[in-house]
Amino acid sequence: MHLPYVQKKDSTVKKYSLFSYNAANQTDITDVARSVLKKGSLKRPEDATHVPGKLHISPLVAPTYTIQTGFGALIGSEFAFYTDSNKNENISSILTSINYTQYAQTIFPIETSIWTKNNKYNFQTDWRYLNYPSLTYGIGGGTPLSNGYYVDYYSIRLHQALFRSIAKNTYAGIGYDYDHFWNIKEENIAGGDSASGKTDYDIYGFSKTATASGISIGLLYDSRRNSINPDNGSYLNFSYRPRFTFLGSDANWESLLVEFRHYEKFPRNSNNVFAVWSYNWLTLRGNPPYLLLPSTGWDAYWNTGRGYTQGRFRGKNMVYLESEYRFAITPDGLIGGVVFGNMESISEKTTNKFEYIAPGYGLGVRIKLNKFSKTNFCVDYGWGKSGNKGFALNIGEVF
Repeated sequence: MHLPYVQKKDSTVKKYSLFSYNAANQTDITDVARSVLKKGSLKRPEDATHVPGKLHISPLVAPTYTIQTGFGALIGSEFAFYTDSNKNENISSILTSINYTQYAQTIFPIETSIWTKNNKYNFQTDWRYLNYPSLTYGIGGGTPLSNGYYVDYYSIRLHQALFRSIAKNTYAGIGYDYDHFWNIKEENIAGGDSASGKTDYDIYGFSKTATASGISIGLLYDSRRNSINPDNGSYLNFSYRPRFTFLGSDANWESLLVEFRHYEKFPRNSNNVFAVWSYNWLTLRGNPPYLLLPSTGWDAYWNTGRGYTQGRFRGKNMVYLESEYRFAITPDGLIGGVVFGNMESISEKTTNKFEYIAPGYGLGVRIKLNKFSKTNFCVDYGWGKSGNKGFALNIGEVF
């Protein structure tokens, strides 16, 4: 008697549900566009090798909206590539965009991090041009929202640094930083200091121009292989930044940046990431120009303080801590999500002490622009204290 044939289930075939991750079948916006514009087109094949010089381009043309900029139109792209085929080679990146907003703001940055063969040297560039009427609320961590008024100005930033490897994942570097502001104007001032009738900017030292020029001396530890979207490793940066009148600065002053980031997969057998960021921006001596004081959202990538408008808090010293959990929503990696929480404290204008803490929290969506460089378009919404809330947008992860 012949028994009926029963097909055995293939135990090697995995079914992926929502919030799972399928590393062998990743999708990005380019794959989606190819499938729509050219029906039947196959996804670009995965390639784990590092092909030196091959560009992974993440273009973006999109409407934008944040509290500080209002509605805007952005054209931008991130270019990622490797300079060597070594599997431990760090990815290099060039990020640029141009954004024009409803508040007549023009934002044009060029930011690069270029690694040479075997990660021996790292060239860092931060150039940007701004025509940027924007809100300020005075000095200190307890300023009310009603203090807000606009400061309009033009500015140019030219920051350039070179780091050299001195040990595994450890680098020493030096750079030159130049910042210049002109046509500075205070607009629509509602109040000012109750005693003098002057704004904190006036009391601190308002001028129609401001220039800062000096060097940066840095010590860097970076064990991340992909700084665009890290899923493991750590980053620690000490940067001492003196400014000198003999180099063209309006005044002599010194600042120190101490920054730490760490990334862990959680759970360990997943592709979800728990990330921590500490950003501490301190004035050691002298008086930086008002527009270069430590301030919410004025870190190098404009990312601190999600839940608050840029410039919400400002002072001589700033301490900041943020954590974020990143997870897949669709198994093909096209859509992801994050939840985050942060807190910051800004020193007061008279005591220079930290007297207030500003917490923030929120969630966001990630859309994969390029699956090879793992570049995401990030849309976040955050809430802070006392009615502060709003959107934050990024090409590449927030930190």
